[in-house]
Amino acid sequence: MKQKRKPGTGPLRSLELGVSFLAPSPHMELLVSCPRSRLSLWGGWAPLSHSDLGPLPMDDGVCLSMEGGAAASTPAALPYYVAFSQLLGLTLVAMTGAWLGLYRGGIAWESDLQFNAHPLCMVIGLVFLQGDALLVYRVFRNEAKRTTKVLHGLLHIFALVIALVGLVAVFDYHRKKGYADLYSLHSWCGILVFVLYFVQWLVGFSFFLFPGAPFSLRSRYRPQHIFFGATIFLLSVGTALLGLKEALLFNLGDKYSAFQPEGVLANVLGLLLACFGGAVLYILTRADWKRPSQAEEQALSMDFKTLTEGDSPGSQ
Repeated sequence: MKQKRKPGTGPLRSLELGVSFLAPSPHMELLVSCPRSRLSLWGGWAPLSHSDLGPLPMDDGVCLSMEGGAAASTPAALPYYVAFSQLLGLTLVAMTGAWLGLYRGGIAWESDLQFNAHPLCMVIGLVFLQGDALLVYRVFRNEAKRTTKVLHGLLHIFALVIALVGLVAVFDYHRKKGYADLYSLHSWCGILVFVLYFVQWLVGFSFFLFPGAPFSLRSRYRPQHIFFGATIFLLSVGTALLGLKEALLFNLGDKYSAFQPEGVLANVLGLLLACFGGAVLYILTRADWKRPSQAEEQALSMDFKTLTEGDSPGSQ
């Protein structure tokens, strides 16, 4: 039986929090027991066994178990769109390598071929891996939130390191050849994208992975994090298209208009860039494909200070 408790009285037991919240069904109160924090009814601190309640059904077809997880069904079309985007991305990386190998001589760091590391690293890092990092929360829908966050952050740091190698390659190549730096629109956009990407990763790590950030601050920043993530990805694709066009004009010149095989291949590569970017953004913008909130996340996301003071969690 649910017991009343005066606000601000009685210490919380170790690793035991009380949470009550309303389910989608009217006038239905759900109890969620989490193995890590042993959640119980607000004000009732005695632990409950699995046999007390059993599975807790919800109206939208999601079943909350006593393990604290929400097993949400995957939308039927989502795996096909994700697989299609991955096929586009892998083909994009392979075709970039083929273009550089067939028409640009390949890649070698200590030679005139050092520049070719730049387009390959940027396509792998700031396009393919960044796109995959954005899709993590769509693909891993029922895994633990912390695991998904770590994977999301790791993919972004890999992309950042690979992109840094690409930047070093082009600046070192320009230095050896005596070429000017940062004079083209492509280079300006590239530096802007890299700086924004680094700042986005740094702030995201500080807010969502580094322990200690207040939940209220994370909640306020999350919409901006999502917006800038999608914007930086879109800018990355656009910058890659600018660089591809610049490379074709620089290497082919007037021959570009004569439908040279290299030009045709590079044009197909540009279409793949646009299609991959469009596929990723389409998956991200489908509201019904978002990762559902799990019961454990809803409970543990409440401000610990409010719980200890005895205020109702529903007031947040």
